[in-house]
Amino acid sequence: MGDYVIITDSTTDLPQSKAAEWGVEIIPYIFNLDGKEYLNYLDWREISVKGFYDALREGKKGSTTQVNQFRYMEIWEPFLKEGKDILYMCLSSQLSKSYEQSVLAARELNEKYPDRKVITIDTLSASLGMGLLTYYAAKGRDEGKNLQELADHMNKLIPVMHHWVMADDLHHLRRGGRVSGAAAFMGTMLNIKPMIHMTKEGKLTPMTKARGRNKALEFMVEQMTFHKMSPANQPVFISHSDAPDLAGQLKDMIIAKHGNREFVINEIGPVIGAHTGPGTIALFFLGNERRG
Repeated sequence: MGDYVIITDSTTDLPQSKAAEWGVEIIPYIFNLDGKEYLNYLDWREISVKGFYDALREGKKGSTTQVNQFRYMEIWEPFLKEGKDILYMCLSSQLSKSYEQSVLAARELNEKYPDRKVITIDTLSASLGMGLLTYYAAKGRDEGKNLQELADHMNKLIPVMHHWVMADDLHHLRRGGRVSGAAAFMGTMLNIKPMIHMTKEGKLTPMTKARGRNKALEFMVEQMTFHKMSPANQPVFISHSDAPDLAGQLKDMIIAKHGNREFVINEIGPVIGAHTGPGTIALFFLGNERRG
């Protein structure tokens, strides 16, 4: 397992079983629902993810709170005292200020524990894009990479980690200020599904629009060919916000086009889901370099 620990946060949207299997520590992020604060554990012990999305459908408001420097230090310091170094992989700095706080925490702890090392990585990723990076981090650790080698390996994978997202609830995007009220109304009437990708800078950016869910899923599968998915037999991760049937349909379409492989399919947790709304589905794979 090496002389370091891999830590990430709950915006990876990994199943709890996978985080445990891979020996990865998870920091639960904070979210608010209708004025009440919760911790986003991977096992959703404080509120079910189904309950969260049902609340959003009822018009309740979800929001998030960044992790501050002192929370990072509180979680990390026990590992340093045990003689373990730390590789921390954080949600994209373009989606949260938490990465900035993690850098401050790492700087202070590296000074306090000069014989130990904390490396923080801006994954420029989110949801199971981070989850897939975590998979490769655990794999690299188990293959014997030291801390710096693993950090370098992650920084090579980040630019080729593709995120393709279909947003279903235009009215939720309107409430978040991402589309206008008129666009949300017309898009809903016309069954328009915005197709979003994560840029190489770690920003979520609309790319095109699809008419209906089937066309949207077809577009997502096409990106695996267009962006030269490599290696061809790699695992593919799919996340969704209370849309398991869509996730299963996307999996079947990928198998038909690209063959069977390992899949990880899981719910988008409340921290990411507070911004995307219910009915969202996202696909993650390694390919060529992401666009700007």
